Amino acid sequence: MEVFLISFFSAIIIFITVFSIIKVLNIALTRKEISKRNYRLMMTGTIFIGVSASAILPFGYQMLFESILL
Repeated sequence: MEVFLISFFSAIIIFITVFSIIKVLNIALTRKEISKRNYRLMMTGTIFIGVSASAILPFGYQMLFESILL
C-alpha cells in the first residue's frame, strides 16, 4: 500500500514536470527559437522519459523498502 501511494505521488510530480517542459517547448516553437524537428524530438523524448520513469518507480520503491525493512 505504501509503495502504491509513494509511486502515485511521485508520478504526479513527474507528470507536472513533463507538462511544464511541454509548455516551454510550445513557447519556444512559437517564438521560432527551435525548429519543428527539434520540437518533435524533444517532445517525444520528454514524454518517453516521463512515462518510463513513472513505470519504473514502483519497482524501485519496492526494492528500496525491502532493503531497508529486511
